[in-house]
Amino acid sequence: MDAYRGFVMFLMTAELLSFHRLHEAFPDSSFWAFLAHHQDHVEWAGCSLHDLIQPSFSFLVGVALPYSIASRQLKGQSFNVQFGHALRRSLILILLGIFLRSTHREQTNFTFEDTLTQIGLGYPFLFLLGHARPKIQWGAFAAILAGYWLMFILYPAPGADFVYSAVGVPADWQEHYTGLMAHFNKNSNLAWAFDTWFLNLFPRPKPFLYNGGGYATLSFIPTLGTMLLGLQAGNWLRGGFDNQALLKRFVLAGVAGLVLGTLCHLLGICPVVKRIWTPAWVLFSGGWCFLLLAFFYWVIDVRKKRRWAFPLVVIGMNSIAIYCLVHLIDGFIMNSFYIHFGHAPFRIFGEAYEQLLVGSLTLAVFWVLLWWMYRRKLFIRI
Repeated sequence: MDAYRGFVMFLMTAELLSFHRLHEAFPDSSFWAFLAHHQDHVEWAGCSLHDLIQPSFSFLVGVALPYSIASRQLKGQSFNVQFGHALRRSLILILLGIFLRSTHREQTNFTFEDTLTQIGLGYPFLFLLGHARPKIQWGAFAAILAGYWLMFILYPAPGADFVYSAVGVPADWQEHYTGLMAHFNKNSNLAWAFDTWFLNLFPRPKPFLYNGGGYATLSFIPTLGTMLLGLQAGNWLRGGFDNQALLKRFVLAGVAGLVLGTLCHLLGICPVVKRIWTPAWVLFSGGWCFLLLAFFYWVIDVRKKRRWAFPLVVIGMNSIAIYCLVHLIDGFIMNSFYIHFGHAPFRIFGEAYEQLLVGSLTLAVFWVLLWWMYRRKLFIRI
């Protein structure tokens, strides 16, 4: 789990390498085009490697929960004490997410669509379901997906006279859907309508009209579905299965998720869209999460190939620390390199590679900080 989590957090911090700049400098290079594509989110429907960061992080929260519950039960903690901790953790995650999104702004930026706030909003429900039987957990998962889909379908789809330009979407945008899937169009769906009410309850420099990326507060509901998939994986890990049986479950669950999510999209039932965390996205991204977990489990726990994963483990064991560091001091570190060394050393391979080099050195600084914390057993937990 730590290696998988470290891989996810590395993908997040690797944004500092700015592959898109190299793609812009070398537009004919398929190599840089490929890396740039997978270091960015798709516009609406579909998936890149970068799009799997948030679902993987959410999935792993679910995987870890059975271990956390078992550990606290061994310490003799009552259910009420454990639930109190879950509520505190939820509140801290929400406030931390808002704090990080408010840096470099003139006032608090009340927004609830980022990774930490989304997990925080759903975590108390995950905790309660973590104490339920597997049948109830699966039932809750199905109810979340079906209920969320139905909520969107019942909300009126945008009509022919809907002014998309007023919500930051080109009228001729190629990602517009018709028919049933039109209920999931960008900034014209139920989640967008909810946020135009909910987010304006908080003090803002100007009224909230839309999110430029189409992200939404209500996504925490299907994100809970992603965490429930992780909860099942955690239950299986603690279930006493042998390696082959466990790998088979992970792979079958992964393939099933990919197939079901893709079919929902192709049949026009529900698009695979991360930005509003559609039910089809829960299935599709959950499939990838199971397959990634299967890969790390097979290599590290079955094949016992662990040395290569040490750099990832160092990152994964302090995921909250690296999440905060990247959001708070990445610019400070890069500016410090320029202050003390100037731009010339980072242009040794040409100006196009400057951001790649300074970003790589910044990543190295972050890793050394985490390694120092790892050596001294300093782990930030919430």
